[in-house]
Amino acid sequence: MPYGPWKKKNKATKEHLVENEEVSGGHAGAGSLGKSAVNGAGLPPPPANLRPKLVFHTQLAHGSPTGRIEGFTNVKELYAKIAEAFNISPPEILFCTLNTHKIDMEKLLGGQIGLEDFIFAHVRGIKKEVEVYKSEDALGLTITDNGAGFAFIKRIREGSVADQVKVICVGDHIECINGRNIVGTRHYEVARMLKDLPKDKTFTLKLVEPMKAFEMLEPRSKGGKPGGENKIGTGRSTLRLRSKGPATVEDEPTEFDEKAIKKVDDLLESYMGIRDTELAATMVEVGRDKKNPDEFAMALDETLGDFAFPDEFVFDVWGAIGDAKQGRL
Repeated sequence: MPYGPWKKKNKATKEHLVENEEVSGGHAGAGSLGKSAVNGAGLPPPPANLRPKLVFHTQLAHGSPTGRIEGFTNVKELYAKIAEAFNISPPEILFCTLNTHKIDMEKLLGGQIGLEDFIFAHVRGIKKEVEVYKSEDALGLTITDNGAGFAFIKRIREGSVADQVKVICVGDHIECINGRNIVGTRHYEVARMLKDLPKDKTFTLKLVEPMKAFEMLEPRSKGGKPGGENKIGTGRSTLRLRSKGPATVEDEPTEFDEKAIKKVDDLLESYMGIRDTELAATMVEVGRDKKNPDEFAMALDETLGDFAFPDEFVFDVWGAIGDAKQGRL
């Protein structure tokens, strides 16, 4: 397909690669994993009886005993395992963080989990409803989702419209916009809905904040910095959850990967109002060996066909990957 306007033609698949959901499909659980190549292409998994069993430890972020979970390959299965461990319903889980019980967007669980990482699950807390007067075109919200149908606020830009409404906080799940239930709506669609709200009008948000322990009640956070580090895992290997194919154990990201993913994630926020390290990682992986923007655009359409990226964005992503290869980032 030549470089230029390009949209998805086939709507048959429902699989998406997004934050916490590069994780949305797949066939081999965390208890049946193969070792992949460093380039992310993956190798055929070994026979089931020879695959290692990986066990992860987890707690509810507001406080609970420690549970042990295993045998998951995507975020929905992960939430189901955590819910089973604590006798709660999977939809109660809003998102997970790694190695901290705090609402820290730099520690948000994505499609990679360090083999020694401790998983903290943040569950539904207080519901709140707020009216917001949209005095500017942009609200100053960066949206992400948990890979299981819940969009939530990842960052609030200082001095923005949303920043003036102190009841709106980082980590809040957006449940309804003007009475419309948006559970199950992807983060980029929610960002577009908020952007399309008319200026100089009032709209209503229904939010659900994560449950907090007493010691977690602290001043309102703005969330992760746009260019902040977002390294996952403390060891040399991570569990990579994929939408297609088996979950795999991979070496930690290279310097090229880290710089390119960070830049692409920044471009996602700039163009689409979302931050999504797993989507960024997938785009870097797709573009790693492509020779020109046309080839890159075709590969993106095949891999992430559910997204309709602006042409200028695709070109800038291609440039960012090239800059990372040349050590210019």
